[in-house]
Amino acid sequence: MTLKKNRLITFSPIRFGYMLCAIFIVLLSSCNSEKETTNELKVFRYNEHYNVSTLDPAFARNPPVIWPTNQLFNGLVQQDDSLNIVPDIAKSWVVSEDTKTYTFTLRDDVVFHKHPQFKTADSTRRVTAADFAYSFNRLKDPKVASPGSWVLSNVNSYKAVNDTTLIIELKKEFPAFMGLLTMRYCSVVPKEIVEFYGNEFRKHPIGTGPFKFKRWEEGVKLVLRKNQNYFETDENGVQLPYLEAVAITFLPDKQSEFLQFAQGNLDMLNSLDPSYKDELLTATGKLKEKYEAQVKTITGPFLNTEYLGFFLDSPSLEVRSALLRKAVNYGFDRVKMIKYLRNGIGEPAQSGFIPKGLPGYGTSGFEYNPAKARKLIDQYIEETGTSNPSITIGTNSQYLDICEYIQREIGKQGLTINIDVMPPSTLRQLKSTGKLDAFRASWIADYPDAENYLSLYYSKNFTPKGPNYTHFSNEEFDRLYEASFKISDVEKRKELYQKMDSILISKAPFVTLYYDQVIKFVHQNVTGLKANPQDFLILKHVKKE
Repeated sequence: MTLKKNRLITFSPIRFGYMLCAIFIVLLSSCNSEKETTNELKVFRYNEHYNVSTLDPAFARNPPVIWPTNQLFNGLVQQDDSLNIVPDIAKSWVVSEDTKTYTFTLRDDVVFHKHPQFKTADSTRRVTAADFAYSFNRLKDPKVASPGSWVLSNVNSYKAVNDTTLIIELKKEFPAFMGLLTMRYCSVVPKEIVEFYGNEFRKHPIGTGPFKFKRWEEGVKLVLRKNQNYFETDENGVQLPYLEAVAITFLPDKQSEFLQFAQGNLDMLNSLDPSYKDELLTATGKLKEKYEAQVKTITGPFLNTEYLGFFLDSPSLEVRSALLRKAVNYGFDRVKMIKYLRNGIGEPAQSGFIPKGLPGYGTSGFEYNPAKARKLIDQYIEETGTSNPSITIGTNSQYLDICEYIQREIGKQGLTINIDVMPPSTLRQLKSTGKLDAFRASWIADYPDAENYLSLYYSKNFTPKGPNYTHFSNEEFDRLYEASFKISDVEKRKELYQKMDSILISKAPFVTLYYDQVIKFVHQNVTGLKANPQDFLILKHVKKE
């Protein structure tokens, strides 16, 4: 059933009635003030809470930037929705026996979006291997200062043999390298356009993607239009994409976003905010009956581990104590937490740090055992003489309810949990500089390999030089981590990953909370949108009917 524009879904009067009078006129005028020039059923509309700072793929470090650049650019390879590496601009590749040399054969029918600066009759040109060499040079250029330069840190050399052959040689074996190449950082960009715009390429992007840049009013609206020259087709040979345009708004208020979605002015709601989660979902994560005719949910595993980390170089004796760290792990019910605080969305993290969906997941971790938690706390008190042990956790307001739940449950066992609420930017800074004894954090996969998660506990990755925020150090863990690079067989590497995860569980430098889940709400007339395990928005297969 299609939800027509400006048709209101019934809201809970307790939660939403007070908002309608205040903002209905504003929303109605805003949605009618600007019409797309194409068929509305061919425009996919979504909202981004955060302002997009750039459309340059060399700076695509977070979802607000990755999502639109996914529509604008392509790389050598891409991932399907099952995390398999599949062709993109490279139609095939060969890996040497020592797994250090990769030879890519490129398609010869991929062209850049049109721009007068190409100075050709049709204002475009074909992509060649030399374009990838240029794009990689730019990614590594200190003057560009791309946050994605690390992706090529293990690359010894790359060269364009001819227009359709690119060879990349690594310094050492790295089985997850192909996953790195799927990152938006590794997109191909045209030299003449980048050099024409300089730093302003950020708002004049020219790529090869299914959609091309149309216009951008920063903080208000971003519009992309269909690339009529796109090279990919569906299984029936029909050219992608199906949509004519993508329109992105930038409403920062999530309740206003919900109202826009309910009125049919947005096609997708990509969040489960506390302000409306109980309006949409039951306690078990099912869509409430009153929305079933107009809305559907799209769910799937999300490569994101939500956790509490302990800074092991902290002066706090409590934080340095494995007894208390394990007590926190045993002392609260993750199943109940997911049910009541997350409406059933997510997987209780009762395994290790590797999330569900990656090889290595499934190591036995911590289950709810309050008696054991109490025993560990009593043992700590007896050994140290500390009568009232306490740990302070830094978090932002979005996760305050979870931290307060842990505070209450662990407090029952005899360990005081203090909560320090701060802005997200402050939390990131203090976590990265070792200024927090404990902190709430999440790790979303940069690339689909468990090594990416285990790298957080490799001793040579201590912050600020790497992502080891806990300063965990263990010789056996390091040895296994380094050995995993030399193993290309996934099953054998999985065994090492599980051993490493077991070491982490035995030392408890973290408290795993839950493995997240992708959840999107879309109207019934939207088809072809899938839940990507890295939560990348892929719109080239989407239709509106």
